[in-house]
Amino acid sequence: MKIKLDNFGLGVFLGLVAPSIGILIFYLVNYSLQNISSFLELAVKEKMLSPLLSLCVVINLGVFYLFIHFEKYLTARGIILSTFTYGLAIVVLKFFY
Repeated sequence: MKIKLDNFGLGVFLGLVAPSIGILIFYLVNYSLQNISSFLELAVKEKMLSPLLSLCVVINLGVFYLFIHFEKYLTARGIILSTFTYGLAIVVLKFFY
């Protein structure tokens, strides 16, 4: 079975997963001695989750341009939707949590 790369759902999936991988890499590099739940509790308590998400969403920029370069516009649209979703979550975390 061949996966169609110009797919809106694939873009949404990639746009949601790429920043999550960035957060995981940040955790492994800086806080690997703690378990991940302690790291997330610390990130929320110290109000560093919003800036961390902001930095990790930048990964979507590279993924977006990769799909634009190969003219996979539906996938790029999905990545943009995911980025806006993360943006909304960042605003909520920053101002209301």
